[in-house]
Amino acid sequence: MNKKWWKEAVVYQIYPRSFKDSNNDGIGDLRGIIEKIDYLDQLGVDAVWLNPVYQSPNDDNGYDISDYKDIMDEFGTMEDLEELMELLHEREIKLIMDLVINHSSDEHQWFQESRKSKSNPYRDYYIWKDGKNDGPPNNWKSFFGGSAWKYDEQTDQYYLHLFSPKQPDLNWENPKLRQEIYEMINWWLEKGVDGFRLDVINLISKDQRFPDGAEAGQKGHEYFANGPRVHEFVQEMAAETFNNYEAMTVGETPFVDKDEALKFVKEERKEFSMVIPFEHLEFDRKEGWDKITDWDLTELKDLMSEWQYKLQENNGWTSLYFCNHDQPRIVSRYGDDGEYRKESAKMLGTMLHTLRGTPFIYQGEEIGMTNISFESLDDFDDIETRGYIKEVQAKGELSEDEILEIANYRTRDNARTPMHWNSNKYAGFSEVEPWLKLNTNYPAVNVEKDLAAEDSVFKYYQRMISLRKKYPVFAYGEYDILLKEDQNIYAYQRRGEENNLLILLNFSRKRVDYDLTEEVEVETAELILNNYQKEADFELSGSLRPYEARVYLC
Repeated sequence: MNKKWWKEAVVYQIYPRSFKDSNNDGIGDLRGIIEKIDYLDQLGVDAVWLNPVYQSPNDDNGYDISDYKDIMDEFGTMEDLEELMELLHEREIKLIMDLVINHSSDEHQWFQESRKSKSNPYRDYYIWKDGKNDGPPNNWKSFFGGSAWKYDEQTDQYYLHLFSPKQPDLNWENPKLRQEIYEMINWWLEKGVDGFRLDVINLISKDQRFPDGAEAGQKGHEYFANGPRVHEFVQEMAAETFNNYEAMTVGETPFVDKDEALKFVKEERKEFSMVIPFEHLEFDRKEGWDKITDWDLTELKDLMSEWQYKLQENNGWTSLYFCNHDQPRIVSRYGDDGEYRKESAKMLGTMLHTLRGTPFIYQGEEIGMTNISFESLDDFDDIETRGYIKEVQAKGELSEDEILEIANYRTRDNARTPMHWNSNKYAGFSEVEPWLKLNTNYPAVNVEKDLAAEDSVFKYYQRMISLRKKYPVFAYGEYDILLKEDQNIYAYQRRGEENNLLILLNFSRKRVDYDLTEEVEVETAELILNNYQKEADFELSGSLRPYEARVYLC
């Protein structure tokens, strides 16, 4: 097992627009993050992943980049970013930038040139095709709804956009484009950035036949996800950039199972440090966006165990996360955001911080922030949600109230509501009305309250992070599942060189019994983490309280 700093790290993700507003324009910014560096240091995190802050027209909240070497005006200046990086480094916190290189903005200079003529030197920086039968080149569907092709009158061709029409896909088949991207990446690494999270990076290689996709699911994904040259491209990029530094690289990889993930993260392949998988967050949407699906804990346990065993047996690594800017709040999905909000928030956090991999905390997760509830379909800001609402409305099968209920549960806006710093007006995020509505529960759920309370979610996260720094078994211990068939309890061991861990997690809102006498050969153990203030003695059989989490050092 090769030891790496990023295997031992805890990463904190910041969505700048919603973190802290320093100049009272209702939008979070870089100087707002600078104001809160001491908070990040107090929490104990080792790295900050910053969502995109590059120059952008903001069609998809910064994931449409118009200049990779400049900062969005709303967020500040390059000098602000350099100061933020310097101050983080003074506290031994590394900076991970978000990198979007499957597509750019249609306002990027490359695309502005590309669309001028078929003979323009930048034409092949993007994917242009003739139409077919008076329509798009194929039936591929955009992630944001509708066709993935946009007709451009100027040259009488279509360009590919797997996301918004303002996010044209880059043509990685073009070696000149690839070299421009590598030069830009090295520019940031030379500036001192410690790594990158790479947005939908497994979509960069498309099947050059561009055939129609199957009718079911995301049309075309079998031809644009994990394409024929994706690993060739990633290995080339890594060799010319990341691998010349001690950089942490996190590949966001939709449509990837454990076997495909291993190709990206197996150390000897020298591609990425880890990937961001999606399968563990698909259980409640197995039948599509417009149906909230019931799920069983054994499904989650089986999936997590498959990934854990596959990667540890093959020298691979992964990220551990439940929340990010694209996912609703986990305490409202897999926990209980009512009576047991604190207990379930702590329990879910315990799972992430005791599995094998690198834990990620999304802003607000460390205080147990919950989903918001919008009152109208007009309240949603998220471009993806708005696209899905239009599709469901067109089907005519659900009422507006039913669509609103589903949209409130699904929307990415749940993660993007402003951070709750205190119970003052606008939650201490700003002194003016924020760009997106606040969750109405901010007077009860905020940082100030959590810092003052001994049993808070924040204090619990502090404890988890400190234990990870103290005991290498948290990072490097091997995983072994227990009570595999139990439908309420997720139990497992981590086996290290010096210590072992025994983890018991109750995913139920009721007290449940367990019996480990035939599975665990441990006579005594020290309880080092428990999400109830009243401690529990070690016993191989007993019961767990609602959403209880226990971590024993053996």
